[in-house]
Amino acid sequence: MAISVGDRIPDVKLTTMTGDGLQPIQSGEALGKGKVVLFAVPGAFTPTCSEKHLPGFVVRADDLRARGVDTIACIAVNDAFVMGAWAEQQGGDSGIVFLADGNGDFTAEMGLAFDGSGFGLGSRSQRYAAIIDDGVVTELLVEPAPGLDVSSAESILSKL
Repeated sequence: MAISVGDRIPDVKLTTMTGDGLQPIQSGEALGKGKVVLFAVPGAFTPTCSEKHLPGFVVRADDLRARGVDTIACIAVNDAFVMGAWAEQQGGDSGIVFLADGNGDFTAEMGLAFDGSGFGLGSRSQRYAAIIDDGVVTELLVEPAPGLDVSSAESILSKL
């Protein structure tokens, strides 16, 4: 069952890439303080994720912060090396936190995994965006079909 509005986010180990290399971080630490916009993608470097979803948040980052967002984070079931390379390729100075859910633990506990093995992807995250206030989900926008609509930066802006 998927996480719902009013639920606290799971607290599991994630990884992020820093200037000093791999850094383990608990999801509660990364996403549990202040107003957070979290968006999840099925995979770094995949077409919709790289051409539309992430770029929308990069372009709208200042607008989100102007509406009180403290942290903008992107998460995917990829390893931290892939997420770090994707962040660099997409303009690493955006201020977006890239979180690697390499084993899919966060995604599974959120109840938002899907089986992409038919496409050679294995278990991946559904595409979604959430607004999180001090660790509690206040908005959850899960894409009902492939593509990008309800989880876009513009959609999140309309909810703030």
